[in-house]
Amino acid sequence: MSAPPIACMLSGQDFKTRLAWIADLNRKSLKQTHRADLQLTLTYDHGALRQVEELVERERACCSLLSFAILSDKDGVSLSITAPEDAREAADSVFEPFMSARQSSGCYCCGSVA
Repeated sequence: MSAPPIACMLSGQDFKTRLAWIADLNRKSLKQTHRADLQLTLTYDHGALRQVEELVERERACCSLLSFAILSDKDGVSLSITAPEDAREAADSVFEPFMSARQSSGCYCCGSVA
């Protein structure tokens, strides 16, 4: 079985809408970000659990190269996003929209500009 492509499956308005949705979630609820090599951990307010679950559902559908894990504890809702080794060169671009509270113009899966 071959590895998933390092490419976003969204295009056009769907892509722009997704970036805006992530930026809005981050503006409202993101408390902390931590990047360690190919893993990004985002910590959100407790009240954002459903939106974080929705984010993971949406991203799994369009960016199958990324792995996601959610943990809810006393500190909030933590979302760990892991990129595969094949995406190392594009990792900064892959993670940038997930860390931003502003709408990005780049593809978060492959780093291309929309």
